[in-house]
Amino acid sequence: MTTRREWVGQSAFAAAMLGLPSSLRAELIAARSSGAKRPYLDLAIRVATWIEASRQVTDHGTRYPANPLQPDSVGLDFYNGMPGVVMFYTALFQSTEDVAWLRAARAGAEYLLHGIETNGEKLDAGLYTGLAGLGFTLACLDRAGAGDRYFAAARRVADLIKARAKISEAGAQWTDSWDIISGIAGTGLFLIDAGKAWDAGYLQLAHDAGRRLLAAGESAAGGLMWFPAGSFRRKYPNFSHGTAGVGYFLATLYQATDDRRFLDGALKAATYLDGVATRKDGATTIFHQSGGGENRFYLSWCHGPVGTARLFYRLHQITGDGRWLDWVHALTRGVLLSGAPEQQSDGYWNNISQCCGNVGIGQYCIDLARHLPTPEAKRLLDRVVANTMQRAHDDATGLRWIQAENRTQPENLVAQTGFMQGAAGVGTFFLQLDAFEQGTDWKFGQPDTPFQ
Repeated sequence: MTTRREWVGQSAFAAAMLGLPSSLRAELIAARSSGAKRPYLDLAIRVATWIEASRQVTDHGTRYPANPLQPDSVGLDFYNGMPGVVMFYTALFQSTEDVAWLRAARAGAEYLLHGIETNGEKLDAGLYTGLAGLGFTLACLDRAGAGDRYFAAARRVADLIKARAKISEAGAQWTDSWDIISGIAGTGLFLIDAGKAWDAGYLQLAHDAGRRLLAAGESAAGGLMWFPAGSFRRKYPNFSHGTAGVGYFLATLYQATDDRRFLDGALKAATYLDGVATRKDGATTIFHQSGGGENRFYLSWCHGPVGTARLFYRLHQITGDGRWLDWVHALTRGVLLSGAPEQQSDGYWNNISQCCGNVGIGQYCIDLARHLPTPEAKRLLDRVVANTMQRAHDDATGLRWIQAENRTQPENLVAQTGFMQGAAGVGTFFLQLDAFEQGTDWKFGQPDTPFQ
């Protein structure tokens, strides 16, 4: 009898094969027929092969440009810089047990360590823009058994974040940014993990950061909302820059501290989102931004249902209340009714990334398959895999995707190497599909996901 995991894996594999160039399709089908039943791992390796073609060896380790056509586009941010590539290689080593990928991850990490030593003062504390993302990446290397050097380096990054905190009666902050991407919420999530793993002092700092966010919340729609930053007064209600992300941090902080103030803040964030949501035919979506984007609806991680659902799933984990699962199902239906990934829109353009596009939705479907399986989500995953492969570019250099990173610049098409807007993120999606097929846990969940 076919298990649920086999059913999901087989149908997604068939969908992927429909999208591949004929030569690669034949190669992978032959591999599976001969007993090598890990086609998604094969795809992830082909992605890594393309990234490796842009490798630059320096005296301080290996570096990778975000855009291989611009050799100096090397960043230390997890969003689209080198940390995402290093994390992908670390996960690829865990999946393959091939030490070549561990060597590649270590070589990239050496460049990151050099960057921290030489430019650490210029880096912000953000999860996707600075130190917190670097700390997470180094912790992944430690978790993979890459060496005590990376454990010490991750602790050092956490200490840098701690030393750079600005403490006041209102709490702790690094800039006036509140959000997941660069602000207090994202940095605080890293500190929660650091506090659990290493030292209670980091958790105390996260607690102080939570107090600062509670003070920054503004009454709206019967609840609380947060702007992306104190100096940026445009409403982004969803996950990456707005209220859903702040609410998620507060809920997660409540789990770690049992301080009821933080759960109350998260519930008030949910009340605000309930007040501004658009509902139709059992589906829920929430607008992109104020000031002209009230009728625009993103669909993936950054400003769409895929990210915002994380708050409601976390609230269900905490309270056991079924109404929060109803929210998750309604947000999922919002994606389903949009026609994505085949149908593009003002909020879903030519983008396959973790942040804004296909594999952000696909990652969400994997999370649902593990924790909240539904036939609808399974069918959506099949479609995402097929559409992603139909849009792939494959040749002797490897597998990559040419996309428009920015909605407002659709003509700016580029193949990138990074995590949230490039090949490392797509490769990680394939590794997660492989892990699901193999029945193994995923060990490299980012600090901002409840699906672990």
